[in-house]
Parts: sequence; structure tokens; C-alpha cells
Amino acid sequence: MTANASGIVLSHNTQAAVLLPRVAAGVTLGEIAPTWLTEAHLRLSGGAGEELSARADGARDPSAWAEGRIGAYWVKALAVPGADGAVTWWLVVESTPASTPSSAPASTTASTPVSAAHELAHERARAGLLQELSSDLLTSLDVDRCTAMTARRAARDLADAAVVVGTGDGHTFTVTRCTTDGPVVQERVALDPGQLPGLAEALQGLPAVSSRWIDPREVPSWAVPEGFTGGVADIGSVAVVPLPGHGVPTGCLILLRHRRQTEFTPAEESFAQLFAARAGAALSVARSHTRQAHSTDVLIRDLLPPSLGRVHGICFSGGYRASVADELVGGDFYDLYPADTPEAETVAVLGDVCGKGLEAAVVAGRVRHALQALTPFAADHTRLLTLLNGALLSSSRTPFVTLVLATAVRQDAGVRLRISSAGHPAPLIVRVTGQVEETPTDGTLIGVFADIGFRTAEVALQPGETCLLYSDGITEARGGPLNDVMFSEHRLRAVLAQCAGMPPEVITERVQMVIAQWVGEGPHDDMAVLAIGAPRDTCPTTVNEPPRER
Repeated sequence: MTANASGIVLSHNTQAAVLLPRVAAGVTLGEIAPTWLTEAHLRLSGGAGEELSARADGARDPSAWAEGRIGAYWVKALAVPGADGAVTWWLVVESTPASTPSSAPASTTASTPVSAAHELAHERARAGLLQELSSDLLTSLDVDRCTAMTARRAARDLADAAVVVGTGDGHTFTVTRCTTDGPVVQERVALDPGQLPGLAEALQGLPAVSSRWIDPREVPSWAVPEGFTGGVADIGSVAVVPLPGHGVPTGCLILLRHRRQTEFTPAEESFAQLFAARAGAALSVARSHTRQAHSTDVLIRDLLPPSLGRVHGICFSGGYRASVADELVGGDFYDLYPADTPEAETVAVLGDVCGKGLEAAVVAGRVRHALQALTPFAADHTRLLTLLNGALLSSSRTPFVTLVLATAVRQDAGVRLRISSAGHPAPLIVRVTGQVEETPTDGTLIGVFADIGFRTAEVALQPGETCLLYSDGITEARGGPLNDVMFSEHRLRAVLAQCAGMPPEVITERVQMVIAQWVGEGPHDDMAVLAIGAPRDTCPTTVNEPPRER
């Protein structure tokens, strides 16, 4: 029986009339119900300014109750609050008034209200199941895990077996099968949705087909889990329910029951649709996250620093650390463009784009692509940098860039370098003697002025010597006891002096380790290093595997 906040009966069923013969829509509770029930309704609906019951934590209990006599019976009234103060009362006969409320039920006349308690408990269990399902599914953004969990929960709570059919390419579909106690099996199957009534419609997001319209004998073999005893011949009832998503369907849920079990009732099919709605929403979120993660991976792959190694007998090694801990890229960058032949110059560059994070990385990517297109002009550093400057000036969205351009070629047992700086810190040369020298180069930063100039330096590296290109995030990294002291070029030189004679990959690793210890957990800018070294071996014509993995 449902009554509004004023105590006026809105609706009731025939079972309520067994206890309250004068009940009718439009009458007040005071006319047809005992005082204890009327007062309980007023308290719960807010008419008396209080509630029937509360939980120990002080929160409102949506299943408030009261009890008392109605005619010849002792009745427990369970309340379910609704909208605008309305309350639905479930009247459950406890005992006759001839004894205490714990006495046996009075008569079969009131046996129908007793079933209301069972129905109410059943509905609460279903609500709890949906809440538990939502909580479990939302703990993971992995599509396969969400699909497997949906199949397992459906097989355990709704049927004897469950099959989740995912969206496919029109010919093959992801099929996940599970029995009540069996393992979850996932595979991709070539199937015709028209083989099972309602499947094609469900995959398109159309309403579910009643299980009464589906002949269990029409269930294809791919939709029956291996652990389903008796196979297709033992299927007694089939339900096909769509899995709705956010804007587009996410698949279909197939429920199977054995012949010895009862058929799916309309109420069970309705609950299965609620179950599928929760599962479909979680799957939609997981698939959206997977697509976004894949798109991000594809887009960011070309922004990552390349893998470096030995090219035409010259050793290259790099290291990178973004300013944001959970990001892989930022405004600093380095790149390598190997020469086609050992006699030609291999081009290396390290730069710093204004800004941080993914936006700066995108700009750095544009600069790297422009440099790659301009590498045929690398024989003339000034021309290459001037062309790059013009390209950046023509783009209003590209901020300024500082960089070091280096071209390297084997010369006898050593390496000959030509280095040009465009507003960037000059590279440092680590000699085998432990002496650290600054490369005599300087120039104008790129992307700001139309009139620019550069000074190119030539450097010869003997076997075991290395040239280190670095970004200002290294020398300006703050650390110390108060995290306010810059690392400085002086400290960098001291570290490099200790690395005399070491291979380039060891030097870059050592610099990164010292810087990481210096900044600790404190904030820092993007940091990049690129080492170019002359190996100690004397085989200048050796061409090793290409280092680029973009």
C-alpha cells in the first residue's frame, strides 16, 4: 500500500485489502488503518519531523518498520520511502493477537501478505547484486577482465551458463563463455549472428527478445561452454540480452539454463536487463579507456627519444627525464639521423622547446620532423639552421627553440665533429686525460628573430673521448639541503672529469644518476643528455645496426 506525505492512499494491491477491507485510493490512512500505522507513516514521511529508525552511524535507514495489531493479526509494516514523501508499506503478518507477536501465523487468509516479506528480501538481494557488480566492474579498466567478470557473475547469479559476445568486424566476434563453476574461456570466433534468434538485434542495441520466442535447439555450438553438462541437447531455456553502452552497444549477454531448471520468467528477464545495463556501462568505459590509451600510445610513440647505439663506428648514447613524473615526453628532445655511408656525416641534435608537458612535446616533434626534412643541407650548418628558423617563424603556434646541431664522421681512429649552438649551452668535451673543455660555439636561438647568426666549431675526438650535449635542465636542476641550489656547470664538469675514458653510455648513465640524487623528490625541468664518443677500437669502417626505433 502506498500513501503520500499527507497520508492519502495512492494505490494498493488485493493482498492489502485482506487486512484493510476499507482501503481505497483517495482515502486517508486515519480512516482505514490503525493508529500505530498512521502515526508511523507521518513520522517517516516527515509529518512528525522524525524517522522510524536509523542505523548506528546515524544515516537514514530506507527500510524503516513498525508493528502492531490489525484486526485479528499482529502485523509488521516495512516501509520503503519514495519521491515527495510518499511511502510504500509492505504489510507482513507475524502472528495472531491471542498471544505474543512471536506466536505462529494465524490463518491461511493472511498467507499472501507473508509472501511479501520473501519478495522484499528477494528484491533487496537483487539490488545488492547490482551494487556489487558495479563495484567489481569499475575496479578495472581492462576490457577482457570486465568481460570475464560479467560472464562469471551472470553464470553464477542469473543462469547455469553465460556467454558474452562482443562487438566484431561483421565476421568474427570476441566470445567469452563460462559455466557456474567452470573457468572463463575467451576466444575470437567466426560466427553468423543470425544463427541465434535475437542475437543480431541485441548486437545492434535493439530491445531484448523474449526467451519464450527462442527455441533452445537453435543455440549454436559456439555459444555453449565446454563445461555445460549435456551440451545443446540439455538446454531448457535461453535469454538473449543486449549490453548497452554509451551511445553504441558493447555486445550481448546470452544466458543458458538446463532442462531441469525453471524457464526464465518475465521478472528474471527484466532483472537480466538491469544486470546487462550495469555491465554494458562498465564495458563501455573500459573500451573507451582502451581506445584512448591506444591512441595516446600511437601518437606519443613518434615523440619518444630514439634508441641510440653505434653508427658507422661512432658511439651515440642518450638519456631523458621529463619534468612530470608520470609523463614520458616533454619540451627537451634529442634525435639522430644516420648517414647513408661511413664517409658521410651523421647528424645529431639536442634541443629545448619553450614549455613543458605534452604540448611542448608536440612542438618538439614538429621541430624534429622539420630537422629530418632539412638533413640534406647538414653540410652547411648555418643554412640548415636558417631554413629551420624560417619554418618556425612562419608558424604562429611554435615558440622559440634552442638547440645544438652536431655532425659526426669517423676520421682515422677518431671522430671529427662540427658543432653549432643556437642559443643553447655549449657542449662539453671529455678528454682521456680527464680534462673537460667547452666547445667554442654560440649562436641565436631559433624561431624568434629573422636575422640570426651562428659560429660552428670543429672538434676532434681521440679514441675514448666523448662530447656531451645537454639541456639547461641539467645545470639548473635545484637540490641541496633546502632544494634551492642549482647543480651548475661547475658540478657537471666535475662529474665528467671522473668519467674520463668511459664509454658514452656509461657517461650518460652517470650524469643521470647524479642529477637524480641531486634533485631527489623535488621539482625539476625536463632534462636531456646526448653523448657522442670515439670508441677505443680502431675499426673506423665498421657499420653497426641502425639505432633508430621511433
